[in-house]
Amino acid sequence: MNTNVEVITSKQNERVKNLIKLQKSSERRSQGVFTIEGIKEIQKAASSGYRLIAAYFCPDIIDYNQVTEIIGNKKDLTIYRITRDIYNKVSYRENSGGIIVVAESKRHLLSSITVDHNPFFLVIEGIEKPGNIGAMLRTADAAGVSGVFICNSSTDLYNPNAIRSSLGCVFTLPIALCSSTEAVEWLSAKGVQIVATHLQATKSYFDIDYTVPTAIVMGAEATGITGVWSEVANANVIIPMRGVADSLNVSNATAIIIFEALRQRLTL
Repeated sequence: MNTNVEVITSKQNERVKNLIKLQKSSERRSQGVFTIEGIKEIQKAASSGYRLIAAYFCPDIIDYNQVTEIIGNKKDLTIYRITRDIYNKVSYRENSGGIIVVAESKRHLLSSITVDHNPFFLVIEGIEKPGNIGAMLRTADAAGVSGVFICNSSTDLYNPNAIRSSLGCVFTLPIALCSSTEAVEWLSAKGVQIVATHLQATKSYFDIDYTVPTAIVMGAEATGITGVWSEVANANVIIPMRGVADSLNVSNATAIIIFEALRQRLTL
């Protein structure tokens, strides 16, 4: 690793200004890079093949040796030591560990998804809240899904809230960003059963065999899935509810169905 450390003490430094710019989605997309905060999140990005470009650390919070352990053996990465005032200015989160890393974005093409002998996918359609997307990705990782399709969403996958709520699982999962039509065509060509959650469905999610190649489709809480999915689904399902509330948070609903599918698949 390059052991040279550059020191930044001015808030007017151009690198400091750019870190603040990268809090905006438009800048992340334009520059093709994003920032990562949180030690676990950075470690997952580093171990998942993301190119780390620069690391900024505050020695009042974390020491250099800890930084090198977190980012691993990244020879082309530049390390900057910054003051606490600068760190407080550029950090998006509180208590994120004293280190911020700039990483190169990935394209997340359909080709990043592969099919094993009995694949299990999650499809996320039209979800806009980064926190919900992150929580759904964390659930998907926990259940060992084969890949995730994020369809028709304007949310930036590298939004700090998506990274934080996923606990870095945005980096560990095969993810494709595509249209619903592209995902339907891909899944159909691979012979994958499509199980779509639908607000007007009458069939319980319990009444499905998830032990075959399956994709579970989750839509927005207010509108549900689009007709692209409901019309081609092998089954449209609903989570039976007995209380006053007529819906669940989409990340909670995702966890309920995914872990029923996992329960069945553990018997294989």
